[in-house]
Amino acid sequence: MPETDFLNDSKVIPGKLEFYRDSVRFEVTGSIPVESAFSPRNPKINLLLKSSENSILFEDIKLTKKVAAYEYKKSFVLAYEPWMEGAFLEVQFFQGRKTQLVPSQKKILARGIITTPLLAKIGKVNPDEPIPQVGLFISTGVMDADLSRMGEFLIRFDEGSSSVKMDASNKGEIADLKTFLTENSAVISFRITGTQSPESSEGKTSKLGMDRAEAVRRMLEDSNVLLRDSLTEVNSRWNDWFDLRLQLREYEKLSTQRKDQYYAVLADGADYQSQTQALKKIPGFNQVARDLFPSLRSVKIEVVAKPLPGLNQAQAALLRQALNENTASSDLDMADWAIAGEASPRLEDKAKIYSKMTELFRSVVPYNNLAVVKMRMAQRTLDQATKDLLWKEANELLYQASKIATDPYVLHNQGQILVLQGKMWEAYKKLSDASVLTRNQDFLKYNESLRGALDIMRGDYKLAALRFDYPYSEAKDFFNKGLAYFLSKDYANASLSFEESVMAGRNYGYGFYGLAMVAAESGQTEIALLQLDKAIHASELIYQKALVDPIFEEIRSSDEFFQIFRSSVNRNEK
Repeated sequence: MPETDFLNDSKVIPGKLEFYRDSVRFEVTGSIPVESAFSPRNPKINLLLKSSENSILFEDIKLTKKVAAYEYKKSFVLAYEPWMEGAFLEVQFFQGRKTQLVPSQKKILARGIITTPLLAKIGKVNPDEPIPQVGLFISTGVMDADLSRMGEFLIRFDEGSSSVKMDASNKGEIADLKTFLTENSAVISFRITGTQSPESSEGKTSKLGMDRAEAVRRMLEDSNVLLRDSLTEVNSRWNDWFDLRLQLREYEKLSTQRKDQYYAVLADGADYQSQTQALKKIPGFNQVARDLFPSLRSVKIEVVAKPLPGLNQAQAALLRQALNENTASSDLDMADWAIAGEASPRLEDKAKIYSKMTELFRSVVPYNNLAVVKMRMAQRTLDQATKDLLWKEANELLYQASKIATDPYVLHNQGQILVLQGKMWEAYKKLSDASVLTRNQDFLKYNESLRGALDIMRGDYKLAALRFDYPYSEAKDFFNKGLAYFLSKDYANASLSFEESVMAGRNYGYGFYGLAMVAAESGQTEIALLQLDKAIHASELIYQKALVDPIFEEIRSSDEFFQIFRSSVNRNEK
């Protein structure tokens, strides 16, 4: 027969396959032309989903004979499996002998599956990435002592000045900082960032911002605030609208529509000067500048810290005695034991303390906390059998705790284990029940972040975005928040949240990956490549995903795309 493109009309809807909830749904349609002299004999259509690891063959799609063509349309719902992410979808056309094994023609309809919801951070351990912290300890009447808290303090400056002016506002900020450090004495990080407004009096270089940051550092040291060099970061931002974006969130003099105009400019990827000119064209900008620019003449102090409880020497001696003796009593009360458990840095020591507590006290606390120790031990092993055993032991302890009392921490930890076991729907019920039982904002922040991650995987993206309405400090939470906005197609808020993820942890490549996705969806190829280059150097998992992610299909054929991957390989080899 003469060459006829029998698959020319064949297509898949949607054009890019996507993971949604727990499946991949699509429809294949097309028509096989019937020419007067060369009608195909015994036409047949098959569909193949194939990767290097596995494949599924869908045979004998029904053909309906029309006057000028055989038509076909069929919908598919496939339970998603990991091997499908890098698979291609191919339609095959057969004619002639019914036993023919080799198709006469074939056509690739889609390459890869968009699995963006599966990027949600739920506590899973990935190779070459930091081990995520899971589980919530019940501490001595407050939120889990292992969870960090973030304090932000703003020192304002006169226009063009780098001299710290100890007015009532700045004195109040320093007093609040000292109170925060008193309550949270274990400092994890201390960031001092000098900023300056775009006003001409603020200078034409970043020198003023850095001078301000250094001035605040000296002032803190003179005020007896202990700054450890290894934990302290002093820097500045200049020609950067990031801080203005944050201020716009709380600015009440603009309508939502007008704010969207600002966000559209600030998220367009243009250079600073171009964005400045675009901002000035927005009606009312002069008023916004008068209200918000003074706050850009400042130094932002960001401290991540946590409480550091502990026992005195006499209590520590009693603790050692109780742990070494086979006795059913103790001179320490339960609060002392709980503080000892919180203060012990090693999981093995915590396990001994909480295990002994289960013998001494009938309380939810030791059973729950020992279960958390088991969960975190499970995070640190690569052996799946050992991991499963530790999860089983943790679940048994949580069951014992639930028999004593219904507790939100117990429900959260049961939900977290179910998440790690892949039982998402059961986990969601546990986490939802936990949120109902308490109004503790610190607990809800942590519980709702995991619940929001599951909402992303469940396909309820707008609800997921609402879950993250808490002050977070960890890069993973900002990333999940950005993911929820991205999947809701709210790219302005997605971009802001991904930027916050980058600011919270520059070595956490997922924030850069999120920014690359936003840029790719917005048609900003150069920005997408720039952010992708940063992302793939942070994680092998991100590197592998970027190679097959259909979100980047339009830029994958460019030389620039493969150049960033070649550069990554060369750097790794060195």
